[in-house]
Amino acid sequence: MMKVLLLLCAVASGALADHLHHPELCNFYSSRKLPVVVFIHPGGFYSFAGRSDLFGPHYLLDRDLVLVTLNYRLASLGFLATGDAVAPGNNGYKDQVSALRWVKRNIAAFGGDPGKVTIAGCSAGSRSVILHMISPMSKGLFHRGIAMSGSPVGKAAVPPHQLDLAQKQAALLNCPTNSSRAIVDCLKTKTWQEIGNSLNGFWTGDTDAVSFWTAIVEPDVGQPRFLAVQPDEAVRQGHLHAVPLLISQTEDEFFWKAFAVTKNKTRRDRMNTEWEKIAPVSFALPEQNSSAASRRLRQAYLGGKPIEDTPESSRALGKLYGDSWIGLNVHRMANLMCRHSPQPVWYSVFSYIGNNSFYQDPTTHKPRGAAHHDDTIYVFSESYLRPPIKARSPPPPAPQDHLMVERMTAIWYTFAKHGNPNPRKGELPELCSLHWPAMQPEDRKYLKVDQQFSVHEKLHENRLRVWDELYPMQY
Repeated sequence: MMKVLLLLCAVASGALADHLHHPELCNFYSSRKLPVVVFIHPGGFYSFAGRSDLFGPHYLLDRDLVLVTLNYRLASLGFLATGDAVAPGNNGYKDQVSALRWVKRNIAAFGGDPGKVTIAGCSAGSRSVILHMISPMSKGLFHRGIAMSGSPVGKAAVPPHQLDLAQKQAALLNCPTNSSRAIVDCLKTKTWQEIGNSLNGFWTGDTDAVSFWTAIVEPDVGQPRFLAVQPDEAVRQGHLHAVPLLISQTEDEFFWKAFAVTKNKTRRDRMNTEWEKIAPVSFALPEQNSSAASRRLRQAYLGGKPIEDTPESSRALGKLYGDSWIGLNVHRMANLMCRHSPQPVWYSVFSYIGNNSFYQDPTTHKPRGAAHHDDTIYVFSESYLRPPIKARSPPPPAPQDHLMVERMTAIWYTFAKHGNPNPRKGELPELCSLHWPAMQPEDRKYLKVDQQFSVHEKLHENRLRVWDELYPMQY
């Protein structure tokens, strides 16, 4: 079987060097061009990378496709946005665009089909995938999308700047904060190591936020703009590069953040007594009416009861963390896309709990839920955390995990090849039980990925209704 070629594209200063174009490396590949998957890594726009020890190709090597991973500038190096011509913002996204342009120009030399490119991402990478569907800079650079556990549409509009983060970055490095020019001129005198090493300073006091940096709607100061309109508005108006889309979340997402509260008496007591102060930060609530929203969410998720060190309280608080950071955003984007995109949208929830997880119980050392990023475990080898799931010879050490690897990589492959996750007759026997209907506005079906595939409808909609009441959005 044809092997996957892993091509690691590194971005520096927003440009990709064409010296990576070496056709002689690939002349042993078939003249038949293979579908291409470009993976955009997660990490809240401040961490992770496209390195093979983080997101390795070893499971996808069994599929006839070309895998590309990429790096992009992170945190203040990639997302400093002062709201003016000094730092208009979105440089990290523009790095990704540079990578996609490189792929279009060069991937044929590595056995890939430049007319069959799938962009895929998890968390921050998933938000990136959706924004590439909206950005005019990315039009024509890809043909399908896979968005796992992330969306740029949430409780509030995308901001026009993040001057507060620029000022915080400046203060952390003893730079002036009185103007955009003073901030940027001073930061330019700092090394990338100094900027990187200051990262922990963004988490202070009661802050247990998952991430800070985000896309911004760029001011028009003469530069090419990655994002010029609100994402939900762009989708509603049909101003998007519509492609077939797989969009998903995990069953439990950030449930584990609850344990840091319920298992710690000091934090538990503080959150109970200072709920209206802490909740807006912990659950990324807009400033306007945040106290009233906090009270309403406490009633909806916790029944108005104090947080306790009990399984019930941990479960309820965990759902609130998961929905506030991921679940609501994915729900909204899936509903927007199925209503306004002319291309099909397939929605799913990853509920499988295997032998590995990004959250392991500290006592049993076993998974307790399908956490944020857990779906990536069955698409990529992640050797920095665990040995590979797939054994080199049968029988595999964890047969159900091995089967999940086969199923997840088969879904990615058939989607990248055909633009539809459902297998064609006679292809991919590991997907013989998969009958995944596209999501429709009035028939909101989704696939539950667990030990078996099953189709359901209206994913978590009863639970998410409170968010629609607090933060209404037109679909």
